[in-house]
Order: sequence, then structure tokens, then C-alpha cells
Amino acid sequence: MKTMVLAAGLGTRLRPITYEISKPMVPVLDRPVMAHILDLLERHGCNEIIANLHHFPDVIRSYFGDRISYNQEAELLGTAGGVRGCREFFAGETFLVISGDALTDIDLGALFARHREAGGVATLSVKVVSDTREYGVVLHDSNGRITGFQEKPEPSEALSELGNCGIYVFEPEIFDYFPQRPFADWAQDVFPALLANDVPFHIHEVREYWNDVGSLAELRAGTFDALRGELRLNVDGHEVSPGVVVCSDDGLPQGVEVDGPVWIGRDVHIGAGARLTGPVVLGDNARLGAGAQVRDSIVFPGTQVADGSILIGAIAGHAGIASSMRPLGG
Repeated sequence: MKTMVLAAGLGTRLRPITYEISKPMVPVLDRPVMAHILDLLERHGCNEIIANLHHFPDVIRSYFGDRISYNQEAELLGTAGGVRGCREFFAGETFLVISGDALTDIDLGALFARHREAGGVATLSVKVVSDTREYGVVLHDSNGRITGFQEKPEPSEALSELGNCGIYVFEPEIFDYFPQRPFADWAQDVFPALLANDVPFHIHEVREYWNDVGSLAELRAGTFDALRGELRLNVDGHEVSPGVVVCSDDGLPQGVEVDGPVWIGRDVHIGAGARLTGPVVLGDNARLGAGAQVRDSIVFPGTQVADGSILIGAIAGHAGIASSMRPLGG
């Protein structure tokens, strides 16, 4: 199935990280979020992939190369407008759209089967969420046909606990319900048009892991969930002791105290007397000074932590982070 990855957004809630890289390129363990998405797509046979670009487009192009196709937006066209900009790529076929910030191991086969069974113009992936104030929630009838939406309602006012995951299957007829202007949004424009015209579209409830990496807290949570194995990802490295995974062949240096879960990337330097108390992630080419102590933290690729530093509950990064990320095998 032809697929589009939404990768043009500004990622404002992840600032200051997204002052340096686009949201889909934020690293989670050994590769960017978007690379995990492409791995998921390819495992399910989705090999024809296009991404829309706007914010730091060259970083995405240089990382993925000709693995996918691209459509660059001079001005942001919106969540739906960006998809319409790739209409020719879909060639009149059923297609999949997935957000470039979706950290998930969703069973796409089950989603495709649900779409075929329901027979509507669209199928929206949804998942029970703990705080409706962070999501658009989806209302539906007993057959799973969508009847309405609420945008980030207070829990006491929410009529549903199902958050929109931003993972959709569409029939080409979806474009008949777009506004005439170039900018278009699913929630504000297209989905209300489907409801107004009594066009059937349905939910698919996700039982697997999903996190939209929408904030710094969610980035930490998603990274640590992957570290603990609650999220199934293809991740580089081998276990050298219980809960401690390293990507180099040298293992851990002498004189370093490590309590898992911990993941240590490629070409990482850890100074003498350092202490790691999991969950901890040290990205590729990170440098941890002598006597440094890190707990409950993420150190991004290429970041230097000074001798004797203490990091607790932190995300440590540096300017120019994109230059420290390399494709697997690169």
C-alpha cells in the first residue's frame, strides 16, 4: 500500500530540540523516530513511501536518501493539505497516512483488514488515552462508525476516551471533501465535511503501543518504554549484563558503575568513575566525563557531559545535533 509520512511540522512543543532538527528526526535509542516508522512500514510491506518536508528538510533528505520520495512545501499546507499535495503519488489507490512523530508498533495488517471490512472512505486509528486534554477524541456508534469529535476536552466533559493517533487509511474519494483553498486540516476541514455529507468512516482501535512524542515528557516516556521493551522496535546493540545494551564490540569500560536499564550507542566514551542509573540512554558519539553521574536521563548523539556532572531526569543535547546522527550502517 502506498504510504505518506507527515514530516513537515514545526514541532513547537519539543522546543528547544526542534530549533535544531525537525520533530521526526528526534532520536529514540539508535535512530530517529521517523526511521522507526519506516522500519514498521517496510515490515508490513509498505515500500512505496513519500514524506512531505518543510522544517529542516535537508536533514531528512540526507538521512534517508533515496529510501523514500519527497514533496517539499514552501509554505505549510496543513495536515490534510500536505497529503493532497502528494495526490499524484497515490495514483488513485487506497493509501496509508502516518504521522512522522508516531512512536508505535501498531499492527498495520489489522488496520488494513478493518478498513476493508468497514468499507468506508476512511479508517482512523484510535487508542484509549489517560488524559483527553492532550488529544482530539473520537466519538462513534456501536458499529465503529464515527459520529463526531471533541478537541482536547476536559476529562469531565469528554464523551470518549479514544484519542486520534494520526494514522489513517483513505480511499481516493477522500479528496472530494477537501476545501478549495490550499491549506487544509483533517480535524477542522475534512472530517467535519465527511460528517456533514453523511459519508461513512470508521475507527480502528489500537491495542499496541502508541505515543505521539508530542512533548519532552512524552519523548522521555517513549524512549524509556522502548528501552524496557514495552514498545517493540528494531534496535541495534547486544546485552552485556541484565538490562544493559551496548552497540560497540568493546563492552563497558572498567571502573564504570551501571544499573540497567541502559542503552549505550556506537562510539560512546565513558570516563573513569562514571555512574549510570537506569533508565539511561547514551546516543552515538556521546562523551561522558570522568566521575559523571546520570540517572533517568537521555543524552543525545554527539553530546558532551562534563567531568563530575550530575544529570537527573534530563534530556541533554547540543547545537548541531543533526551532524551527530548517521544512518545505520553509515
